[in-house]
Amino acid sequence: MTAPTTPTRGYTASKDQLLARLRRIEGQVRGIEKMVDDDRYCIDVLTQISAIQAALDKVALGLLDGHARHCMHEGAAEGRADEMAGEMMAAVGRLMKRG
Repeated sequence: MTAPTTPTRGYTASKDQLLARLRRIEGQVRGIEKMVDDDRYCIDVLTQISAIQAALDKVALGLLDGHARHCMHEGAAEGRADEMAGEMMAAVGRLMKRG
């Protein structure tokens, strides 16, 4: 009996880096919570929020890149290129609707 295999994702090769980046972002969010708790100046809090949004955008672009290079490539090989392209463009649309 063979053990079930974990699927390979577009981010699998850089998963450790991705997790480290997400942990840093998590720390930044906790820092903002402390800033609010300490009654820090509004603009300073907003500046930190902007930095977190930029960091998340960078994570999202990396995930999109991995998806395009790996997942869509696999989907195309399986005859699902149009489905995969539509799915990715919907994700891009959701990312762009922020704000």
